[in-house]
Amino acid sequence: MAKIRAYAAGKAGALLAPFEIERRAVGSRDVLIDIHFCGICHSDIHQVRDEWGHSLYPMVPGHEIVGVVAGVGTKVKKFKMGDNVGVGCLVDSCRKCPDCHEGYEQFCQSPVFTYNCKEKDGKTLAQGGYSTRIVVDEDFVLRLPENLPLNAMAPLLCAGITTYSPLRHWKAGPGKKVGVIGLGGLGHMAVKIAKAMGAEVSVLSRSRNKEADAKRLGAHHYYAVGEAGTLEKLAHVFDLILCTVSVDVDWNEYLATLKRDGTMVLLGVPPKAPTVKAASLIFGRRSLAGSLIGGIQETQEMLDFCGKHGIVSDIEMIPVQKVNEAYERVIKGDVKFRFVIDIASLK
Repeated sequence: MAKIRAYAAGKAGALLAPFEIERRAVGSRDVLIDIHFCGICHSDIHQVRDEWGHSLYPMVPGHEIVGVVAGVGTKVKKFKMGDNVGVGCLVDSCRKCPDCHEGYEQFCQSPVFTYNCKEKDGKTLAQGGYSTRIVVDEDFVLRLPENLPLNAMAPLLCAGITTYSPLRHWKAGPGKKVGVIGLGGLGHMAVKIAKAMGAEVSVLSRSRNKEADAKRLGAHHYYAVGEAGTLEKLAHVFDLILCTVSVDVDWNEYLATLKRDGTMVLLGVPPKAPTVKAASLIFGRRSLAGSLIGGIQETQEMLDFCGKHGIVSDIEMIPVQKVNEAYERVIKGDVKFRFVIDIASLK
């Protein structure tokens, strides 16, 4: 066991503060990672503040982790000292269920999430990437492209795979029209990835405030849905819509913009369950679906895709001492488009 520096919340509603945690000794199949950068995901805020319930404390958040291999177990074959690697939302799973065998570890009934979860021993509290080091089984460590900047790859481990997975599953590509609701941490990655896949990409946002950013990121079209009549004009336009926001919106209005057999995929969790009218689905044989991150194999595929196409997140770097301020700015939408913590500030 090794004690390392971290930032943690001691209870619901508490500010994140300096903390010390213990990491397990490196086992035969483990990889020891010196963490260089960790992204801030909105789900970190939800869990730190116990907004989803079932939060475990003390909690060290962070599941957008990138760094360098500092040690390997005797049976590790995939990684060596000095490799650039990443860790996303999962650090283990049961490995026995059909979902695990088919490469969908995110749907395992006994997943081990990177934080706010008990490890496989059922006792140890998993702690995340707002820390200087982490020990992870090699099967849940990801190889990073060598041609991309390390800090800007951190959000790919959550925002990247969360948008890549549904775009891939619902076959976004040439000839397909993809709508992206919201242009935040998830939305801006959806635009970049869908564009690289060859789809025609539209951003749907409340106002025109983000139009220039959307076009810069690669969107072909931008629609301010707060302007009267905008959604009505988009009836039967999209093959696929990714809803990246976690606020209350009328899903029925957006479902009406789908073509026949189109699908709207939910990536954010709104505070209240909206009402979905049966007619919104029946007329047009439309589908309302959800998607959760991705399995390890698909996450590696996403990283390789981003390396090939030169895709990274647009980030704002901060020292860990400004993490509480950053949380408030995330809630206000005051970041373009993802905060990344420089873990050197913790050391």
